[in-house]
Amino acid sequence: MRLNMVAVGRRPPDWIRTGVDEFAQRMPRHLPLAVKAVNPGDARRSGDIDRARAQEADALLAAAGSARLIALDERGRSWRTPDLAEYLDAALHEGRDLAFVIGGADGLDKRCLNAAERRWSLSALTLPHMLVRVIVAEQLYRAWTLLAGHPYHRA
Repeated sequence: MRLNMVAVGRRPPDWIRTGVDEFAQRMPRHLPLAVKAVNPGDARRSGDIDRARAQEADALLAAAGSARLIALDERGRSWRTPDLAEYLDAALHEGRDLAFVIGGADGLDKRCLNAAERRWSLSALTLPHMLVRVIVAEQLYRAWTLLAGHPYHRA
């Protein structure tokens, strides 16, 4: 089984890349975390945000492939870390890849939201889409440590 973070934006700042890499490297071999980045929609340059989101949706859905989608969405459901760990454990037993889909600055197109099995809200706060990568990577690592009985998780 693989965990994929499928995100808009190919050039994250170094501190974002470092943060994601830190937690991806901590994941066990049987549960690797990979980042699949797609380009922002080129219609963004002309100011057509809806068309840009649609272009991004095409790329995100293609990059996710047949994986089960979890959309990061401010209107989604908030999960506690034990909830995420439980979801991850069930997915591990099924063996199907997961794709955590992160939109660009203007969020996700409805096609991504509708294709998602779950919509996950990280916070009631508005978070920069690049920072979401680090938070998701850390929470996936934390959920795995909870399942493994590792002392990293102290709730």
